[in-house]
Amino acid sequence: MKYNKLILFSLLWLCLAWACSDNTPNVDTPKQTPLPAGLIEGINVINNSTVTFVLYDKDKNGVSYDYAYVVGDFNNWQQTDDDKSMMNRDDASGFWWLTISGLDPSKEYAFQYVLKKNTGETVRTADAYSRKILDPANDPYIPSSTYSDNKTYPSAGASGIVSVFKIQPDNYSWQVPDFTPPAVDHLVIYEMLLRDFTTSSDINGALQNLNYLKSMGVTAIELMPVQEFDGNDSWGYNPCFYFAMDKAYGTDQMYKQFIDECHKRGMAVILDVVYNHATGNNPFAKMWWDSVNNRPAANNPYFNVTAPHPYSVFNDFNHESPLVRKFVKRNLQFLLEEYKVDGFRFDLSKGFTQKSSTEATAANYDASRIAILKDYNTAIKAVKPDAFVILEHFADDREETELSNAGMMVWRNVNWQYCQSAMGYKTDNSDISPAYYGTASRPANSLVSYMESHDEERAGYKQTQWGNGILKTDLGARMSQLEANAAFFFTVPGPKMVWQFGEMGYDVSIDYNGRTGKKPVKWDYLNVPERKKLYDTYTKLIEFRNDNPELFNSTATMSWKVSESDWEKGRFLTLSSFGNAKQVVVIGNFTNEAITTSTTFPKTGTWNNYMNPSESLDVSSTTMDGITLPANSFKMYTSF
Repeated sequence: MKYNKLILFSLLWLCLAWACSDNTPNVDTPKQTPLPAGLIEGINVINNSTVTFVLYDKDKNGVSYDYAYVVGDFNNWQQTDDDKSMMNRDDASGFWWLTISGLDPSKEYAFQYVLKKNTGETVRTADAYSRKILDPANDPYIPSSTYSDNKTYPSAGASGIVSVFKIQPDNYSWQVPDFTPPAVDHLVIYEMLLRDFTTSSDINGALQNLNYLKSMGVTAIELMPVQEFDGNDSWGYNPCFYFAMDKAYGTDQMYKQFIDECHKRGMAVILDVVYNHATGNNPFAKMWWDSVNNRPAANNPYFNVTAPHPYSVFNDFNHESPLVRKFVKRNLQFLLEEYKVDGFRFDLSKGFTQKSSTEATAANYDASRIAILKDYNTAIKAVKPDAFVILEHFADDREETELSNAGMMVWRNVNWQYCQSAMGYKTDNSDISPAYYGTASRPANSLVSYMESHDEERAGYKQTQWGNGILKTDLGARMSQLEANAAFFFTVPGPKMVWQFGEMGYDVSIDYNGRTGKKPVKWDYLNVPERKKLYDTYTKLIEFRNDNPELFNSTATMSWKVSESDWEKGRFLTLSSFGNAKQVVVIGNFTNEAITTSTTFPKTGTWNNYMNPSESLDVSSTTMDGITLPANSFKMYTSF
């Protein structure tokens, strides 16, 4: 009887231990084994049936988890204390690793890491280097017409986001394997949010409209963030996985096809990348997380507990950490090589700092931030020397100049000024001269200026709400005023950026359906004569840039009168190529009344109206009087 009770007690203890096995640390100690040479973090394909998983785990204090496991389709999601699941440890390098053999090279496998401490703390996470993830909360809502290659989420054993790998990935046969991007001087960038560009909200829809952009003269498309972000409906500035393209827009093959088709049409592709921050679904955040305060833990080696600058959202990367720098550079180089993209626009690059600042001081010169960005630029150019690097920076002019001289470009926001002109107001800063800075202060082609971007209110909407007189009530006047804006935008040297549908006078507010909410798709605008005329003006002005590159390179010169004091008597712009072989004079009337004005022409002779070739002007004196312009209009004269 005494022995039966002992046996019964032992069985009960074993049952209890089994029931709690997911939360109770294992008694076996992980093998201390050096990481095999040549392996890197993530999924390493060894041969057609073997992979090795490598996971970095050392916090700020050099402390690691006590146990690490790989669970997935290949071991039936079973966490066991053997070489089928339990990872080896290399304390010297800080890596966990495990080799799995006997795999099918053509099959997709899902997996996760399970990390444990002797205290009972357990973390499950996907792999930060995954090319594909499965998200049970969002994947079911992606239409099969957009993403046809999805894998069924594991029926048991998985929890939350899981990683996916395949030993033999699908090949894509590039039709343009070695695309040469356009010169920086000729950049006309079209900023595109795939979600709001077509009714299908995906790559399929965008592919059908590439000829439209080509006909307009666009030389580069800048995609708003497409790396895996939380949810399916987003601007994309909430990234979680950087090596996986978001399935909400299409398959991996579709992304490559889109880039290839752009290249076939002579258009570069620039990716908007978000390295300032990541969401809590990012594995580096999950591994070292303060659940009480819902933020990165103090020992997190990748993230700051709180951002030192005032602009951050989600979780702020520490770009002075060698781990972060290594990760970002590897990701940039991967995107260049795997997807053949032509460059990057860095979101919130001003945030790549560890200096504590306020809104008043965040833009101050920061040598460390400059060094970080130069490091990333060097890594990019090592793979693709002609890649574009564009920074959303808005910092001290000395800092932007130094970055520009290192071969990067910076955003130049002239939205407010062009909106003032669009609405017909000379006061409250309608001076559009910030759109251009010559070689005296920085390289002439280093400013990417724009009248609108994803982040600003639309000029067309402002016209409908606050337009001066007829500019609020008459569509024809509004579109004509936007044409005049375009004339004083595209004739300015330097890269230019257009926000999608700006060429049609898109007049739906940025705050419609919430600032980042889905917006109406307005391809029907092209059926409205006044809007089609605006599109035609954009097309003709961009064509002029593309046909006359000598007027837009670093040797060209420009002078203009576009301040508030130039409002009533007209605005003027004169553009000359090196040696004055080609010259242009643009005259703009932004008032609601016809004007008769005078301006200076660089030389006498016959000048042609570029927008109306049947009209010419006999310039008998360098100062020409009696030039008439209708309300809300412009004229553009060329000497050739």
